[in-house]
Amino acid sequence: MNAKKQAAQSAPQIMQTSRVSEGKPFPLGATWDGLGVNFALFSAHATKVELCLFDSDGKQELERIELPEYTNEIWHGYLPDAHPGMVYGYRVYGPYEPDAGHRFNPNKLLIDPYARQLVGEIKWSDRLFGYTLGSADADLSFDDRDSAAHIPKAKVIDPAFTWGRHTHRHTPWAETIIYEGHVRGLSMTHPAVPESVRGTFAGLKHPELLKHIRSLGVTSVELLPVHAFVNDQHLLDKQLSNYWGYNSIAFFAPHQAYLATGNINEFKEMVAHLHAAGLELIMDVVYNHTAEGNELGPTLSMRGIDNATYYRLMPDEKRYYINDSGTGNTLDLSHPCVLQMVTDSLRYWATEMQVDGFRFDLATILARHAHGFDERHGFLVACRQDPVLSQCKLIAEPWDCGPGGYQVGGFPPGWVEWNDRFRDTARAFWMGEEGQIADLANRLTASGDHYNQRGRRPYASVNFVTAHDGFTLRDVVSYEQKHNEANGEDNQDGSDHNISRNHGCEGPTEDPEINGLRMRQMRNLLGTLIFSQGTPMLLAGDEFSRTQQGNNNVYCQDNELGWIDWNIDQDGRDLLKFTRRLIALRRSYPILRRGRFLVGEYNEELGVKDVTWLCPTGEEMTAEQWDDPHARCLGMLLDGRAQPTGIRRSGDDATLLLLFNAHHDAVNFCLPEVAQGSCWHCLIDTHRPELRKREIHEFNSEFLMTGHSLLLFVLELEDDS
Repeated sequence: MNAKKQAAQSAPQIMQTSRVSEGKPFPLGATWDGLGVNFALFSAHATKVELCLFDSDGKQELERIELPEYTNEIWHGYLPDAHPGMVYGYRVYGPYEPDAGHRFNPNKLLIDPYARQLVGEIKWSDRLFGYTLGSADADLSFDDRDSAAHIPKAKVIDPAFTWGRHTHRHTPWAETIIYEGHVRGLSMTHPAVPESVRGTFAGLKHPELLKHIRSLGVTSVELLPVHAFVNDQHLLDKQLSNYWGYNSIAFFAPHQAYLATGNINEFKEMVAHLHAAGLELIMDVVYNHTAEGNELGPTLSMRGIDNATYYRLMPDEKRYYINDSGTGNTLDLSHPCVLQMVTDSLRYWATEMQVDGFRFDLATILARHAHGFDERHGFLVACRQDPVLSQCKLIAEPWDCGPGGYQVGGFPPGWVEWNDRFRDTARAFWMGEEGQIADLANRLTASGDHYNQRGRRPYASVNFVTAHDGFTLRDVVSYEQKHNEANGEDNQDGSDHNISRNHGCEGPTEDPEINGLRMRQMRNLLGTLIFSQGTPMLLAGDEFSRTQQGNNNVYCQDNELGWIDWNIDQDGRDLLKFTRRLIALRRSYPILRRGRFLVGEYNEELGVKDVTWLCPTGEEMTAEQWDDPHARCLGMLLDGRAQPTGIRRSGDDATLLLLFNAHHDAVNFCLPEVAQGSCWHCLIDTHRPELRKREIHEFNSEFLMTGHSLLLFVLELEDDS
């Protein structure tokens, strides 16, 4: 029997007892109206769709109901006796013609792409694959075994929830400080969080955990993916898991393992507690690919619903997938119905779940046509004009694996972007690489060389020195090589370009001199991050020097290696105090978060420069000094009198002086004289983190900067002296 005939063959018959009416093609998904449930599923190429109902735990299939209507490529039907809690899946009929891009197989139960909640988890089996594993030209074959026992099912929900007084925070971008963390990693070892809710949304809302986050002075928590995702079989075989969650399978459903109660209202309660604590919630979302992989992957959802529509296929060989994501497949957001699914998902999280913003994994893919990245792609246009999404924080990871995929600075107005150039330059400067001074000046001023165009603001640059992907802050200053042996890939995974130094010993050491330098370098990197123009992002745990033991790719480490260790030593407690102080200073001095780019041009009308770059003599940097590859010391004078907005008037902010010395030796820096001031008051010295007393320094006096140190001074005005 050939594949086409096999696909057309009916699955085992199950008695139908439910009443079904025509229903409506909108909204997509399963929608309860108080009387019954409307089911609607998009598929442009299907010939029939069966709704399959299961018992409450999803183990036994009770009945199959053919959706009776097909309107504008939407299959739909209404069950008047259905209610929240009903568990279901789909079987979709159509041609099995891989060479034409079609992979329908009604023997495979499919997850509703609009499912609001899933029941159960994947149990890996050959039955999950639409073809027969191990056969010649495997994916061209056809597997007729039922997969229902091995796949999660969707669950109809009641969306009712009573929100309190605290809803969306709407923190202005210029005041935003992001704290990136993981739902499980944040709470799994926290001593105040009950074991029963550790690693869940309920754990994250614990008052002691929120108290810590809030005490830092950050404004927004950015969580790694919480959409329902799949644990890959090859990881489970190694007793590992897809810890980070960049393997989504349902864009409307929270990951089931993160629900301590099993009720999605737990997510809403977490959001309400975050908002009550004055914190925004930003979700890391993965719309560039799904967990179904390439042509040899399982049939879990979209592949079996309408493969040729949902995924980008090779134009001349539709059997194969375009793999700009590096994970096997790429969603095709150029199709209006796929674009609708993604924007519907975003609106759902922004409205029903009250999420404040989104960070888009491999965002370049979302704006990619066949010819490449296009800032007028329908996805970017849709987000910009949508009355809901345009008011959310939209953060792009502006790169992917495809041609022309690196687009830092290339996203349109309304978007902000992760700026890896900030990370690389800040690390390179402090780790002693040559020729970094000019680049450092650009990064300190919100990378105006990339973002100062089309009315974009400094906050468009999301600055970071560490993120979930890569070394932690402590590991940046403790390891020169990655140590990913625990991942079981012979240390071949993860980046080799870490721009890190061990400062004399690879990994932990008892040497007090090395440890002292490492702590100072961490303070230098944190100070550079917090005092730079743009939007700072702090990796959770860096505030108290957490380590991953040199592993720069803990994507599969759902254990102590990937979790935050809340057993903080004295060095960690000291760094925590220092981090809080840095953030408090940023919040106290608006000139550190200006809404206009600092460009260093002299304003003749106001008689001032917004930023002046100084060499150690206290004089302005010359062209020769900028080009000197050995230069490792720089002064940055931020004049509070500079024009703060588009209105031509003098500012009344404090004037600040930042000094950076990446030399291993001390440098004498002549403190400049500034109009209307009397002297300088030292606020921060990374060599003396305990500095608190009022320390005054006269104009034109030489300040001995310790090697590897950062300093912040505030100008004392004449009337204040």
